[in-house]
Amino acid sequence: MKRFIRVMKAFSDPSRVKIIKILGVKELCVCELRQLLGLAQPTVSKHLKILEEAGLVDFRKEGSWIIYRLSKGEDSDYARVMLGNMRGWLEDEPQIRELVAQLPRINRERTCAA
Repeated sequence: MKRFIRVMKAFSDPSRVKIIKILGVKELCVCELRQLLGLAQPTVSKHLKILEEAGLVDFRKEGSWIIYRLSKGEDSDYARVMLGNMRGWLEDEPQIRELVAQLPRINRERTCAA
């Protein structure tokens, strides 16, 4: 039951739902997500940690960046089913459409410059 609760709690926050929908379109690093969502970097990192612990996102290292992507839900049937359902949900939600429309303008080198 712990895995189920962890997945449901991960989906209980609007920012985490937005992250899931965005990562369903494109892999992004923390600074790119921060820019899209207008949240502080520690807040985005906290959300990503919760999503990771629920088995909803994975990451890989690319140079000095950590790139986040949706997981395939291999570790949790609950995560796999919810991620599958999320592909078709909220597509007409204005907030989601606006975030997705901004994705082509995101430039990692410019956004994440130190």
